[in-house]
Amino acid sequence: MADPYYGRDLALIHHRGFGFHADACAPGILRLLERVCEHRGLVLELGCGSGLLTKYLLDAGHRVVATDASPAMLDLAREAAAGADLRLLTLPDDPLPDADAIVGVGHVLNYLPDVAAIERGLAAIGRALRPGGVLAIDLCDLEWARERVEAPPRGWVGEDWALVTEFSVPAPDRFVRRMATFIREDNGAWRRGDERHENMLIETDRVPALLAQVGVEATVRTAFGTENLPAGLRAVVGHRPA
Repeated sequence: MADPYYGRDLALIHHRGFGFHADACAPGILRLLERVCEHRGLVLELGCGSGLLTKYLLDAGHRVVATDASPAMLDLAREAAAGADLRLLTLPDDPLPDADAIVGVGHVLNYLPDVAAIERGLAAIGRALRPGGVLAIDLCDLEWARERVEAPPRGWVGEDWALVTEFSVPAPDRFVRRMATFIREDNGAWRRGDERHENMLIETDRVPALLAQVGVEATVRTAFGTENLPAGLRAVVGHRPA
């Protein structure tokens, strides 16, 4: 499988043109973390990307360890989310620091290669959550592929970037995006790049039982708060009893 993590150009396009998901999810996540903030607990963010959600966490007064598997994303986050402890981290096997809350948007676990890796990632997340801690992450369900099985290619254009994406569903639990990226350089020329991302989808109804095995009580929801998540994207919200 191709490298599943964002390269330089796609990371920049995501940062400049696709911050709406973090904008939508942030209010609900911040409400879930209010008690964590009151007690100056540590928030571990998984798949922080370029720091779009991270900045909301910092502005709300949280102490944040923000992690991502993409060095290109972390380069952007150093500017966008100054004040966070930024770390390169790849699930499911890199050790996670213990935290009072673990959050993540952008379905980070779906970038893992198979269901077993996702299950190991969930177990690692659950074990890293301290007593009384809060969990809030999103995951793509099998519905994600069903809703997009015949989706036509799509294009997006910004002031100095463009993205064209072709979708495919090679199996009910696989969703593939082939992306052509275009970045306008300082001399006016356009730089062309290509990335291929393959996401592993799971039946999210199984997630609460998997987290219960490591002592975390969780539910699968349609949103963190009042936002409208895309079809097939679920919010996993839970806690470890004190």
